[in-house]
Amino acid sequence: MNAARRDGHVERGRAASLAVACGRGAKAATGRGSASVRAGLTTIVERIIANAPRVPVRDLATLRRQFPGLGPEELADKLVAGAVNGTSTVGAGVGAAAMLPVPPAMPAELAAEIIGVASIEFKLVAELHEVYGVRAPGGTAQRAMAYLGAWSQERGIDVAVPATVNAAFGVQLRRELRQQVMKRSFRNLPGLAPFMIGAVAGATMNRRDTRKLARKVRKDLRARQTPWEALPPADGAVQTT
Repeated sequence: MNAARRDGHVERGRAASLAVACGRGAKAATGRGSASVRAGLTTIVERIIANAPRVPVRDLATLRRQFPGLGPEELADKLVAGAVNGTSTVGAGVGAAAMLPVPPAMPAELAAEIIGVASIEFKLVAELHEVYGVRAPGGTAQRAMAYLGAWSQERGIDVAVPATVNAAFGVQLRRELRQQVMKRSFRNLPGLAPFMIGAVAGATMNRRDTRKLARKVRKDLRARQTPWEALPPADGAVQTT
């Protein structure tokens, strides 16, 4: 197995582990029952916000070292493929759990899927920004909020317009995240119907949605892309011009 393929397998394993950990938190939060739909959405949104700064996002130098010899589009393709595999795995796991004779509490399972998928897709969005040289300004926490905003809007950030970055904070971010969570919930609910439940349905929906997200984000980032030769090379590598 070559290094790039091995790194891809490792990354998918990390994504799956991350999703499981996020899911445990979601089950604990939602298993007690929410007073309303808004309360349930708020619980999920706050969990997503809390998780975001902890998601291990690789910078461009690390990505170039792990996937040597690839250009920006090839590298972005690798990231998308890994994320698609990760979110489809989460969807398959939830779908399979729902097929048990006495299923677990489905609201908690659905919340676990949304939070797990959000973590994987957040990582994808953040690393695509690295690949295209459009890193959000600020420290880890600030960048995490900016990328969450990008995930909720399904688009790339525009660092040349401060308002698009600053808007990611506070009330507006939470409102946009609630809308994204609600959209994903209603989109996935048909898959929870008894005649549709299953690993294949869950995996297919997540695979489709992650690819769609990636297409939208990459389209925005290509328009703002920093020239590849001007971006940092892999650690220890000599950058050619």
